[in-house]
Amino acid sequence: MIEKLINKVIQGDCLELFENIPDNSVDVTFADPPFNLKKKYNSYEDTLEFKDYLKWCEVWIKEMVRVTKPTGSIFLHNIPKWLTYYATYLNKFAQFKHWIAWDTPTSPMGKSLQPSHYGILFYTKEKKQTKIYEIRHPHKRDRKKGHLLKDYGGKKDGLHPFGPLVSDVWTDIHRIKHNRFRDNHPCQLPIHLLERIILMTTDKDDIILDPFLGTGTSAIAAKRLGRNYIGFELDENYVEISRNKLSQTKSNSKIDNIWVSIYKNEVVTIRDKDWNMLQHYYIIPEPRRKIDLINIKLKNKNLLPSEEKITLNNEEVAKGTNNNYNAKKKHETLCNTCNILNEK
Repeated sequence: MIEKLINKVIQGDCLELFENIPDNSVDVTFADPPFNLKKKYNSYEDTLEFKDYLKWCEVWIKEMVRVTKPTGSIFLHNIPKWLTYYATYLNKFAQFKHWIAWDTPTSPMGKSLQPSHYGILFYTKEKKQTKIYEIRHPHKRDRKKGHLLKDYGGKKDGLHPFGPLVSDVWTDIHRIKHNRFRDNHPCQLPIHLLERIILMTTDKDDIILDPFLGTGTSAIAAKRLGRNYIGFELDENYVEISRNKLSQTKSNSKIDNIWVSIYKNEVVTIRDKDWNMLQHYYIIPEPRRKIDLINIKLKNKNLLPSEEKITLNNEEVAKGTNNNYNAKKKHETLCNTCNILNEK
């Protein structure tokens, strides 16, 4: 059954669609569910009662654990409030690995601390044998002078040329703030956030399942990195946007045959184990301590596919899809009106 669902975006309620997924069949499950904060989704009322929301969440979380392979990982993205409840429930069925703090400052909210991060719970199906790779991101530098922001003192000769290992606090990936880069969706994640998760826990041709696909971010990230995907989505418009974007997404986010995450034509995440091969494509300052002042560079920028060659611009896809959707809805309305008049 699962072979028929691979690399498909399926419209419907995730609780019903999960019934088609066998036990222990997916490498990674990722969920970015509605936050129950009265956000304006097309086909979902984001206003459940407290207990009803948690009861609903428990059902799909249990399904995510069920379908994940023993070597696989489970990721849940949400605000800290709900993640505390998710963790309490997940601890019964899976193994806690990390609470990833994704640094995304927002506006102050009254008499409280300013919210400054979303959380991503990282659980594994089993305690051992899980597939996890160490990953690296580029050194943080002063925007004007290009010098390293962190002072490594007398340890500069031991710097890794590409950058440090990624910790459980992610400050280098920003939310999508400009509308021209967003789809018509209230909660859209950046693709390179999902690519980091995918590089960390999967290999080529592995399967990523997202029960709340939205406008396709996790599926697009999976396809860009040569992985397979299964996406569930309730809303017809979001499904159409996802399918259109995926149809124009290529599996070529790599240097030669090495999969990497690319953002604004720069490599932003690599697997540590791939550096021995990747380093041959870079100009690395010598002696190593010069990295404090000089960044590494690709020997040939043409090695890197441009963003346009990886996936189509969100604005163009969403615009075309929304026009098609609106035209379809208008046609359906006219047809319904005609039927009513004929009956009369």
